[in-house]
Amino acid sequence: MDHIGGGRLPGGVNLQRRVRCWECHRVVEDPYLDACPSCNGLLEVSLDLEPVKEMAPSDLRSRPFGVWRYTPFLPVDPSMAVSLQEGGTPLYACGGIAADIGVRALSVKYEGANPTGSFKDRGMTVGITRAREIGADMVGCASTGNTSASLAAYAAKAGIGCLVLLPEGKVALGKLAQAIFYGAKVVSVEGNFDDALRTIREMAEQRILYLLNSINPFRPEGQKSVLLEIMDQLDYRLPDRIVLPVGNAGNISAVHKALKELVEVGWIDGMPMLTGVQASGSRPLVDSFQAGRRGFTPEPGPETVATAIRIGNPVSGRKALDAIYSTGGAAVDVSDEEILDAQLMLGRREGVGVEPASAASVAGLRKLIDEGVADRDEEVVCICTGNALKDPETMMSQCVRPYSARPEVSAVMEAIR
Repeated sequence: MDHIGGGRLPGGVNLQRRVRCWECHRVVEDPYLDACPSCNGLLEVSLDLEPVKEMAPSDLRSRPFGVWRYTPFLPVDPSMAVSLQEGGTPLYACGGIAADIGVRALSVKYEGANPTGSFKDRGMTVGITRAREIGADMVGCASTGNTSASLAAYAAKAGIGCLVLLPEGKVALGKLAQAIFYGAKVVSVEGNFDDALRTIREMAEQRILYLLNSINPFRPEGQKSVLLEIMDQLDYRLPDRIVLPVGNAGNISAVHKALKELVEVGWIDGMPMLTGVQASGSRPLVDSFQAGRRGFTPEPGPETVATAIRIGNPVSGRKALDAIYSTGGAAVDVSDEEILDAQLMLGRREGVGVEPASAASVAGLRKLIDEGVADRDEEVVCICTGNALKDPETMMSQCVRPYSARPEVSAVMEAIR
């Protein structure tokens, strides 16, 4: 098992942590609770960042690029870390697409380069480390695919049992194969993601397992490292806007938390506009944003080709809306056709292969530019959350099948004509 650490950073390891309710701020001690016992609000880890205020960003750069470079911002003991060398993903300058959609500068943060092919690995390395800290012998999740693949891999690395509940018939083959391959016990349940999540939460309440969906307050602590990396890669120059796909909404709220922490320690002095993109067939937060509401109404029976964001009742939905409103951002929905067009554009214009849900960020930016919501003079970062091979069936459905020809030059030339 990998142990990250090997010496203390200036300011020390940040274990001055409290788990609090995001709504009423009650401190919660029980590590198996995933909601506030007083108001049922979401839980969040509160860190003492005073030691980090004595540091500079350059103090972190002696460590390898990746999630564990940012140990002072993580609420777990790095000497117990379970790692597959996650993070350290590329930030691609996509000038071709920027010119096509009419924005001054566009970078794509490609999370498909993580060990299991999605951004979920960032949260899972911290979540599994927390499971190890408390001595859990079984972990579990409900998933539309990426969470299950990541949890199964990290549980295998840690030597911990793993249970995954998947909505029946709603998971792309590439993700299902990963979860099974890494040794998780996989159960397909009748209904959608929200039904699966309700069931696995009941199992966690009964102490059958330690829940590692993004409702777990330690998962977002790892996921926020994507923002820390982006700022590191931009040498702490703030982009105008960061655009993210939104499913369960843990990622956009984690990015917002990281921004607030960087402001608190004095490493940045403002925030980019956080913009969430949902599929048109699964858009409860877009409906709320357009109505100016802070809460949202769950959407039954969500449907979209972008399986990773096919979620009608996002657990972190209220936090996501707060992130959008607090930063002057926006929420927009895109059709399946717009998502698939953006997926092809990323592949054929930039050589970047993403799953459909990931392409929603670029599709959403294009729509915001066309509608005049985003300014053409902006510098934008789009986060693309997963690898194209997560959903090979959808990718191949857009492509011309291989040609067939005799093994002769003339026959090959005739075939490609």
